[in-house]
Amino acid sequence: MLHVEQLSLGPIGTNCYVVRSDLAADEAAVVDPSGDATELRLTLARLGTRCTGILVTHGHWDHLVGVADLADGTGAPVHMPEGERMLLERPGELAPMGSGYPAHAPEVTLTGGETIDVAGISFEVLSVPGHSPAHLAYHADGCLFSGDVLFAGSVGRTDLPGADWDTLMASIRMLVETLPADTIVYPGHGPVTTLGDELARNPFLIELRAEHTA
Repeated sequence: MLHVEQLSLGPIGTNCYVVRSDLAADEAAVVDPSGDATELRLTLARLGTRCTGILVTHGHWDHLVGVADLADGTGAPVHMPEGERMLLERPGELAPMGSGYPAHAPEVTLTGGETIDVAGISFEVLSVPGHSPAHLAYHADGCLFSGDVLFAGSVGRTDLPGADWDTLMASIRMLVETLPADTIVYPGHGPVTTLGDELARNPFLIELRAEHTA
């Protein structure tokens, strides 16, 4: 089982994850570095590990705040959705006023369907659009880093540009149908949950629940 540290960072408490193959691993993948990169690097030092890869689920500003600084400071390659790379490359033009993060060209762009090896962990890259047009999730060893697609008791917003409710539901349906119910979900905001718990109790998944009990 992976060893995962959850950090709530940045101005709106976005989850960032330090993911290691085990507690003693000296390499880590960092998912959605959403806060001050100096704080993140201190956390990595305290854990006795180093960032060797950065995984970005989608291009909304709160998930990108620390990406460039962490990449520049560690030399770790950035992996992110091909369809949203411009949000990291041109933040001054495309990010909300005051979000204030530096630009960076991602070293690896993804569309879903790939398998990538980062920090000795094999991640399956899943295309899960709906909250954003090219949103990705990363799955490894029974752990799903879902970004803003699925939360404990909620789902991603669909009132943002490029978002779509039916597309989001199709993405969550795919996750429920292809991954085990005990898959641990590490969301972009809020507490950790499981796919099974969300299918059973999430009020936004009534239609999916009905499909599975019919």
